[in-house]
Amino acid sequence: MIWFVYAFVCALSLATADALSKKALDDNIDSSIVAWVRTGYTLPFMAAIIPFIEKPELDSVFYIAIFLAVPLDIIALLLYMKAIKVSPLSLTLPFLSLTPVFLIGTSYIILGERPDKSGFIGIVLVVIGAYLLNVHTISRGLLEPFKAIAKEQGSVLMIIVAFTFSIGACIGKIAVQHSNPIFFSVVYSFLLSLFLFLVISFRNKQFFSKVTSRPVLFLLIGILITIMIITHVKAINLVEVAYMVSVKRLSILFGVIYGVVFFKETNIKERLLGATVMVSGIIMITVF
Repeated sequence: MIWFVYAFVCALSLATADALSKKALDDNIDSSIVAWVRTGYTLPFMAAIIPFIEKPELDSVFYIAIFLAVPLDIIALLLYMKAIKVSPLSLTLPFLSLTPVFLIGTSYIILGERPDKSGFIGIVLVVIGAYLLNVHTISRGLLEPFKAIAKEQGSVLMIIVAFTFSIGACIGKIAVQHSNPIFFSVVYSFLLSLFLFLVISFRNKQFFSKVTSRPVLFLLIGILITIMIITHVKAINLVEVAYMVSVKRLSILFGVIYGVVFFKETNIKERLLGATVMVSGIIMITVF
């Protein structure tokens, strides 16, 4: 069961990094700066791993896949930070559960993977969970919980993030198949940080002063993201990816709890219920 420990730590690390990122954003730090912090502050730790990585033989497919995936993840990460900046964690993070829902379509188109019946049951659960996030608005009409999603900017942005992640995950899988998981993780972290730096510094002339303005907070975020990456790779090397991802998505529930405890977010019962149902949908899609 050591894989479960790795996956659980992965989920907790990700949720804690999200909460600390929210703290930085609430302190009026630009969302693009926090986005870079989540990649750039992992680099010293990733560099320490390099001597122990076996470099695989790389082909053109790997290079094409990785350079297609990087722009998608840059867009997704920038929108991710924008989402948790403008809206509560409990109304944004649960929509990451839509990633496996979108994957049913994108993996079929890109990878030729066909969904089974349990996948469609999972979709229904995710939709029900999304409805429950704003169920208190039902007194104004049956469709109001869905309309409330459309009115919450962060929720809409995170839905776009989930869709973008679903495409990036398919392309990333191709890159991993033509390398290996650890090599891909390290190289991808460096490339993502580099290109994100180029995008941000082009329009932000005070980049270096801003990314060093909160060294302790930023270092903690970097450490947590590094732990998340390492435990993710460790877990998927010990168990089927579907099981690992299902446990990792507990980060959504942890995120909702952080939102209440540290950011005094309201309507916790319905949001926690909705997030739990959405995570149940993920389990149906990925495991059964």
